[in-house]
Amino acid sequence: MSDQELIRSAFAGAVEIETAREVVERAILSLDRGEARVAEKTEAGWVVNEWLKEAILLYFRLREMETVEVGGYEYYDKIPLKKGLAAQGVRVVPPGTVRYGAFCEPGVIVMPGYVNIGAYVGAGTMVDTWATVGSCAQIGKGVHLSGGVGIGGVLEPPSARPVIIEDGAFIGSRSIVVEGVIVEEGAVLGANTVLTGSTPIIDVTGPEPVEHRGRVPAGSVVVPGTRPKEFPSGTYDLICALIIGRRTEATDQKTALNEDLRDLGVQL
Repeated sequence: MSDQELIRSAFAGAVEIETAREVVERAILSLDRGEARVAEKTEAGWVVNEWLKEAILLYFRLREMETVEVGGYEYYDKIPLKKGLAAQGVRVVPPGTVRYGAFCEPGVIVMPGYVNIGAYVGAGTMVDTWATVGSCAQIGKGVHLSGGVGIGGVLEPPSARPVIIEDGAFIGSRSIVVEGVIVEEGAVLGANTVLTGSTPIIDVTGPEPVEHRGRVPAGSVVVPGTRPKEFPSGTYDLICALIIGRRTEATDQKTALNEDLRDLGVQL
């Protein structure tokens, strides 16, 4: 039986979980080294490797609670911290945390933020102060997660797509992206933008609005918005997101990007 088959059988309860311990630990090690990923981009789109999410869930069940001391800090948890950061070319600023089972490519900077198990963070990405990268989230190369950004974790059900932020995206301060939303390459979210799987993402740049859900098109500039909805007790404004422009080659440099977004009235 292959590692994948054994993990799937243990997760389904067809075999004792203890019989899968070795292969579960091997799967988590492969995630930690970046040799495997919970989700991968193919020509057909993003594909979820469900068995690796099942391996993470089994790992939680197999691990015992333990006390971990780091300098003056004490933790009590099941999952150890990631090690070998210097050799991997990853900068983590105290008290930033990268959990074992997450992978960061060389050049990643984690300010006092958090990267959870199963996550993958691409080269040159900045996880800014108090930004969090949830379990299994996939963050591309050259991404900026600004201060206080919340990238949600998606572990269950195993078939559920994780949150995906593609290469070169810019996520503004205090923005929240959850429930498997994909922010495509080069897109920009203005400060305080909230995206769930059901949030209407409305392109208002043309003569008629065009609505998306669960996906921000590549190069879009997105800001928080509201739209009215009728209820028995009256009309109330519900949260949505508005695509108000497109990022161009001229805004690839951060200085030019900031100037361009200020012209659009976007706060970062």
